[in-house]
Amino acid sequence: MKNMKTKDMVLIAMMAAVTCILGPLSISIPISPVPISLTNLAVYFSIYVIGLKRGTISYFIYMLIGLVGLPVFSAFTGGVGKLFGPTGGYIIGFLFMAIICGIFIDFWPEKKALHFLGMVLGTIVCYIFGTAWLSVQAHLTFEAALAAGVIPFIPGDLAKIIIAMIIGPTVKNRVKAAGLDY
Repeated sequence: MKNMKTKDMVLIAMMAAVTCILGPLSISIPISPVPISLTNLAVYFSIYVIGLKRGTISYFIYMLIGLVGLPVFSAFTGGVGKLFGPTGGYIIGFLFMAIICGIFIDFWPEKKALHFLGMVLGTIVCYIFGTAWLSVQAHLTFEAALAAGVIPFIPGDLAKIIIAMIIGPTVKNRVKAAGLDY
């Protein structure tokens, strides 16, 4: 990002920190090796608050922090091994989710229905990456991986999207009012 200002770097770092705080908070569920996590909620917030480019960079920084071993992934884990474990596809998928959500939110700032659609489509892409990788890593059929890694999460992820749609614009407006907008 050419001409990035200090405030941009601070906002990116702050949203990466928010993701580092929310990402490890997770609940294991007995029917799946995939826990319920707040990482996607943090990504939705980041995109709302600092936009497509900066929000995607903040997630990428979070991912790198986790890959070097800091315990910022679900259940306070980290390291390259996590990427190659059953949930690694979701970690990669969140990056594409950020891009897709950001496109819809940045290009149609006043169209809440399109924000919802973008977040749903981004989440579906994340689910595809996660399910495919879970299938390989856990030696499951794609359908079994879908049943373990997607179906139980749909209601909660829809709730996270709604929460982000309610809180995200408010936080963005506060950031803008403070003169820190992009």
